[in-house]
Amino acid sequence: MSKINEKNMTFGKAIIPVIFLITALLSTLFFFGGSPHIPIFLGTIVASAVAVKSGFKWSEIESGMVDTIKGSMQAILIIGIIGMIIGTWILAGTVPTMIYYGLKIISPKIFLVAVCVISGIVALATGSSWTTAGTVGIAFIGMGQGLGIPLPMVAGAVISGAYFGDKMSPLSDTTNLAPAMAGTTLFEHIRHMTYTTGPSVIISLILYGILGMKYGNNVLNAEGINVILNGLSSQFTISPFLLIPPLLVIAMVVMKVPALPGLVGGTLLGGLFAAIFQGAGISQIIDSMHYGYFSETGVEAIDNLLSRGGLDSMMWTLSLVLIAMCFAGVMERAGMLQAIAKKILVFANNTGNLVLSTVLTCAGIVFITGEQYMAIVIGGGMYKDAYADMDLHPKNLSRVLEDAGTLLSPLVPWSTCAAFMYTSMGVPTLEYLPFAFLCFINPLVSIFYGYTGITMEKLRKPSDIINEPVVELT
Repeated sequence: MSKINEKNMTFGKAIIPVIFLITALLSTLFFFGGSPHIPIFLGTIVASAVAVKSGFKWSEIESGMVDTIKGSMQAILIIGIIGMIIGTWILAGTVPTMIYYGLKIISPKIFLVAVCVISGIVALATGSSWTTAGTVGIAFIGMGQGLGIPLPMVAGAVISGAYFGDKMSPLSDTTNLAPAMAGTTLFEHIRHMTYTTGPSVIISLILYGILGMKYGNNVLNAEGINVILNGLSSQFTISPFLLIPPLLVIAMVVMKVPALPGLVGGTLLGGLFAAIFQGAGISQIIDSMHYGYFSETGVEAIDNLLSRGGLDSMMWTLSLVLIAMCFAGVMERAGMLQAIAKKILVFANNTGNLVLSTVLTCAGIVFITGEQYMAIVIGGGMYKDAYADMDLHPKNLSRVLEDAGTLLSPLVPWSTCAAFMYTSMGVPTLEYLPFAFLCFINPLVSIFYGYTGITMEKLRKPSDIINEPVVELT
């Protein structure tokens, strides 16, 4: 942090862009029906003005924005590639095949539970909630539509399962980042997360089971399902071999092939299968990668579901990410996030308040910046000493960082995670939010443990202190 930053940035100044951003976002989203892009852009202008007034040069502000965007480049590239995967996998018949077999096998009564469990397994294997939502998530949306289950419930179950698997996978970037920031080891971190994530996912599955029973008792619209099945089989060649692309992508990630080459391989494999199984030409494959797939079966449900994907479809999300990163870069470089976080730290005078402060800080950073990585990095850096001062093991901090920073990110409409979920599955954030049970249950469980002391492991056990050797002074 620069001397200018330490000397001139105060909580009063730092809160000005936040208040403006909240007011602009709420007004635009709820009263004017707009998108979050322009409010965040205007918030960036206000934050830059406050930074300049506090003594920062424009070159420092600009470098803050550029550096933050650089740190998000992998996510930006993945977003674009996932768009191409969706387009080629629909053209190849891979997504239609998953929907086709799913409608034949899974009953409505267990559907939401199955969605959560299967999404969790895929994300655990790949370490990516985004890959899960962008592949099997789309198939589940199609199955839910055929079974007459509200799509926000389906999307919520996909997200709960995907973030459970992502959070518990040693392949996940956030799962590696959190212990690195807190000062503990990866597998200590994962083991410690089971205490909060385990009960949270069990509660979530019970709730999905209750919702599923409600829809399972309804009379199935067999005619409607048959219309979808016939529409899919008439438009595409349906074959178990078309499940190979997603299985190979999962296998590549499990074998520790880097994410970008693995996803590019999945895209190329989709194009190859489109040529082999659907007779698609080169121009069709290129168009599906660039503009997505456009379904013309004549069945409205199928056409609405399968007309998606392509690099172009991700431009809304990519532009939101770039603007959000600009705002985050100004707030971070000018020390505004740190000034706000320090104010919160004043109230962290016991274990419960410390955990609550960590959760609120991570939630606030995700809300302000739209980025889970910023929440983990800033939250970890700020609270590391505070946890040590209270004799709490660093794995307590790493767990809370994920319980809040990772899991709350898909609930903020302008965050990179929520934008990706909406673009992939077509369900707005505020519609799936009430059904993404894991994402808001997990932070509450973490706060409960903080106040009760359950599983809040000390840095040193009392027996360790009692049994320490006494050093005699001579």
